[in-house]
Amino acid sequence: MNRKSMKKYGPVFLLPTMIAFAIGFLIPFVLGVYLSFCEFTTVTDAKFVGLKNYLRFWKDPSDVFLHSLAYTTAFTIVSTILINVIGFAVALALTKKIRGTNLFRTVFFMPNLIGGLILGYIWQLLLNGVLAYFSRTLKYNEIYGFAGLVILLCWQQIGYMMIIYIAGIQNIPGELIEAAKIDGASSSQMLRFVTLPMVMPSITICTFLTITNSFKLFDQNLALTEGAPSRMSEMLALNIYNTFYGRTGWEGVGQAKAVIFFIMVALIALIQNRLTRSKEVQQ
Repeated sequence: MNRKSMKKYGPVFLLPTMIAFAIGFLIPFVLGVYLSFCEFTTVTDAKFVGLKNYLRFWKDPSDVFLHSLAYTTAFTIVSTILINVIGFAVALALTKKIRGTNLFRTVFFMPNLIGGLILGYIWQLLLNGVLAYFSRTLKYNEIYGFAGLVILLCWQQIGYMMIIYIAGIQNIPGELIEAAKIDGASSSQMLRFVTLPMVMPSITICTFLTITNSFKLFDQNLALTEGAPSRMSEMLALNIYNTFYGRTGWEGVGQAKAVIFFIMVALIALIQNRLTRSKEVQQ
């Protein structure tokens, strides 16, 4: 098919995708933003109230939104560092000529195929079983819940990031590695001046995925701790869920939180992408 035909028939092929995108994302997003400025119990009885919902939750002394924000931010920082460092280290190890690398890759990747709720309940049983020896549970305080969530997400995500890092490492030109060896570069110098600069695109992708996945974590938080004790291990997504479904008359406030949450995730993703892209250009 020549370029002229592509221009002529391209919109026809794009139309189904654009319709699905509009129905599945664009229309619900616009409706959600509108509902954040309304009081409602169902979509049909929405009443416009301006910025009332946005002001209401900031002034609510019983709400733990700010604590959830700080808790989620700390969790995102810790999990992003651990997942990427360990994932990269495992990828380096599995690109060496050792036996059983394909088996190890499969084993490390498999946790990513398990749903978040199932993982949450599995790790709840495992970790509570260990903590029972010390007469504790994950819901004893928020620190236990924090550690459990970090362990769970690392176990789930490291294998996925490992695959991306392996692809980046294997894409490094062999001539470049040989030239560095001939010049007498040590292992640490090879890592710093050859491997890391060449896998910056993979680092950009993995950092983006881990930051966004950590910040919007919901299923695992719901299954592992349910925000206990006293909502102190409640992350932002669960806080929004509990506001929307757990407090009668607060549906609009929950929707306002969801809009703010979307803006925060979008800004974090854009800033992270800009920073890592600039590193790629420098390299």
